[in-house]
Amino acid sequence: MKKKELSAERRRKNALTVALSIICVVYVLPVLAVVINAFKKNTFVKTNTFDLPTGEMWAGIDNFTKGMTFGNYPFWKSVWFTVLITVVSTALIILFTSMAAWYISRVNSKVCRAIYYLCVFSMVVPFQMVMFTLAKTANTLHLNTPYTIPIVYLGFGAGLAIFMFVGFVKSIPLEIEEAAAIDGCGPIRTFFSVVLPMLRPTMISVGILEIMWVWNDYLLPYLVLDKNLYRTIMIHIQYLKGSYGTVDLGATMALILLSIIPVIVFYLTCQKYIIKGVAAGAVKG
Repeated sequence: MKKKELSAERRRKNALTVALSIICVVYVLPVLAVVINAFKKNTFVKTNTFDLPTGEMWAGIDNFTKGMTFGNYPFWKSVWFTVLITVVSTALIILFTSMAAWYISRVNSKVCRAIYYLCVFSMVVPFQMVMFTLAKTANTLHLNTPYTIPIVYLGFGAGLAIFMFVGFVKSIPLEIEEAAAIDGCGPIRTFFSVVLPMLRPTMISVGILEIMWVWNDYLLPYLVLDKNLYRTIMIHIQYLKGSYGTVDLGATMALILLSIIPVIVFYLTCQKYIIKGVAAGAVKG
């Protein structure tokens, strides 16, 4: 009987492995297509999409050069604006949401609980529902530059961050903060000297998730920023069009590859911290 159970369990595991392998291939295939076509001449991208770039199809670094020098907008400015928006937005989200989560967890009043549930509810509201109103509001409040758009990202990124921080703060013993208060620490000093260092695992997880989101975001900067003055990498790629709407697919694939390499390397390097941070924040209060 035990042998039959072990055999059935082994078959289930093998079936699950095959299914997950197929799903993995489906997800990896688009990335593989980007890598292959980034080094392929434009004329062969459509006709020989999944063929390796050998022989006359090989374009070398010409696609990267074309993509970075196309048009009158320098590519380095797009990189700078993308890095600026990503870093500042992530820093604002981590700082303000961790403070808000600490206050919500410790005060625990009806108002705080209502704010918490509103933040959680914002996670399920599609961006498309508010994007036109948001674009008008951002223009009215002059939040339509790379230096001010992080405030908009703070609003959209607060839901997930507060949800994760609140779960972790509830696991911190209140006696530690009471001891800091006895030693003369005020609320601000208690937070920055005692609470914030203990939030490090969740801070890293939130930072990784927010960086990946903001770096890859296309729609919000496209709606809010002035495309003639400010372009992120994603907007720069969208403008790789010639006369009559023709698109150099080889150059487009090359810039897409350049844009995803930092995110992939960053994620693979920090993925273990995501698991630790989510596990640390998964505390029932």
